[in-house]
Amino acid sequence: MKTAISIPDGVFEAAEAIAQQLGVSRSELYTKALQVYLEKYSRDQMLQKLNQVYSQESSELDPVLAKIQAMTLAPRDLAPEDLAHEEW
Repeated sequence: MKTAISIPDGVFEAAEAIAQQLGVSRSELYTKALQVYLEKYSRDQMLQKLNQVYSQESSELDPVLAKIQAMTLAPRDLAPEDLAHEEW
């Protein structure tokens, strides 16, 4: 899709220089930059939603579930400090 946008001269000139350095067209540079921005915005939105949930709910693992989880780990999966607490 073709579109026309207005950007400050300095931004345009810097983008032109980077596009030339990278050996890509202006359109490709702007497309990649916008994709990165949109992905970051999407991640930030998800993080904000998760933070909202965890500000209202506990993120602690139930002690019983924690014990079951620990029992399923093979000794090689445990950190050395965890091995000291294991019953052998």
